[in-house]
Amino acid sequence: MRFTADLHIHSRFSRATSRDLDLQQLWRWAQLKGIRVVGTGDCTHPEWLAELERELVPAEAGLLRLRREPPPDQVPASCRAPVSFLISGEISCIYRKGGRTRKVHCLILLPDFAAAHRLNLQLARIGSLASDGRPILKLDAKDLLAMVLDASPRALLVPAHAWTPHYSIFGACSGFASLSECFDELAPHIHAIETGLSSDPAMNWRLSGLDGVTLISNSDAHSAAKLGREATIFDTELCYDGIHQAIAGGKGVAGTIEFFPEQGKYHADGHRCCGIRFSPEETIAHDYRCPVCGRKLTVGVLHRVELLADRPTGARPALAPPFWSVIPLIDLIGGALRVGSSSKKAETLYFELLQEQGNEFHILLEAPLQKIAARSSATLAAGIARMRAGEVEIEPGYDGKFGTVSVSASEDDAT
Repeated sequence: MRFTADLHIHSRFSRATSRDLDLQQLWRWAQLKGIRVVGTGDCTHPEWLAELERELVPAEAGLLRLRREPPPDQVPASCRAPVSFLISGEISCIYRKGGRTRKVHCLILLPDFAAAHRLNLQLARIGSLASDGRPILKLDAKDLLAMVLDASPRALLVPAHAWTPHYSIFGACSGFASLSECFDELAPHIHAIETGLSSDPAMNWRLSGLDGVTLISNSDAHSAAKLGREATIFDTELCYDGIHQAIAGGKGVAGTIEFFPEQGKYHADGHRCCGIRFSPEETIAHDYRCPVCGRKLTVGVLHRVELLADRPTGARPALAPPFWSVIPLIDLIGGALRVGSSSKKAETLYFELLQEQGNEFHILLEAPLQKIAARSSATLAAGIARMRAGEVEIEPGYDGKFGTVSVSASEDDAT
């Protein structure tokens, strides 16, 4: 069965997240986006875990559904579809290894509540689980992996947003040069990495050390509306073991839906306070220092990939699944209407399109352009056409500032 999943999200119990991150809103937005399986996020937080156990009941094997679904009028008829949840969470490991402080975020996928309780019992001995939905623990990522596998041999640990500078396995500020450098003899139990918003599969294909490692994408959503800004497409049995086998073996991951990586807030190098954004070559020429204030530049994902890559740009391993780069529909609508994407006018057209055309992924990737034009404008249809063709205008993100990826399209461009 082919379906789309977003397995890395957060709840309202994580810091810097929206209060709307509850199960009902996740259920609603999953349908609006076109997502069949959603991670619960934050399974280590005691209050959120208790809420999950109250509000969810078994669905497909190892997956869960809402005990009481909201009224159907919460979702347009064109978008309505079943939604299942998979127990997941993110843990921030901060520790010393190899003479350096390491900060590695890890995505955890678990087959059942019993495994979540076993893991939490071990983690609670290390530090507080109640202060943040994504707990910060003085714990080696390798030791966390051992605990995860001890909680359940069917559990998975996936290095999260693997390239971001500050909190990732390969990040420039505190990361490693390989999976084995981080996880030592347990590295064979790492079957996948999450590419993150600032990189895409093509960038990761440049590292032969990642051959055989499954590349997955998720939103890391901090509000319900951000669900699905990246996602993974599976073609496997709809159950926990089907997802586990697809990630662990590679077969069954049919592709990913991606940000244009330049839109990610750590793609390029730079220093946001001084407005400096550099390419890797410019950073090297300036000796990794900001030319305005002299402080160290934040080395971005593109630069870090260049440092570790052993293949040229354009290399692609055999049998690597495809990916599709998209711009969020609300941003395309804002551009077509020449208004902010958070404006009432853009929001109204967004929901009108969902009502008439179907979920967001269908509109972005599959819906006939003529139908989009008929229900909205030729300008929007032309913008979607250009996005699908990769004909975009880019100002890369850097040092914590999101980039902009847009299309220039008028009614005359529509086909």
